[in-house]
Amino acid sequence: MGRLSGYKYREIVKKLKRFGFEFYRQAAGSHEIWYNRQTNKYTTIPNHTGNLPEGTLKAILRQADINVNDFIKGSVNEP
Repeated sequence: MGRLSGYKYREIVKKLKRFGFEFYRQAAGSHEIWYNRQTNKYTTIPNHTGNLPEGTLKAILRQADINVNDFIKGSVNEP
C-alpha cells in the first residue's frame, strides 16, 4: 500500500477545499467536477463509498496540479 491509499471521498474533498477547489458541477453518474479559480484547474472526483484507488487519487492530483507531498500534509507549499 502506497502513501495515497486509504483516502475516502470526504477526506479528499476536505483537502481539495484547502487548496482552493470548490464544487463546480455534477458529471456523469456519481462523478463531480471541482474547480479552482486561482489556478484555473479542473478535476473530476468519483463520489463512491469506500477508499478511492491509489491510481485514481494520483490522477485527481495530476489534474489539479497538486504535489503528492503537499496533499498528504494538507497545505499548499508556497515557493
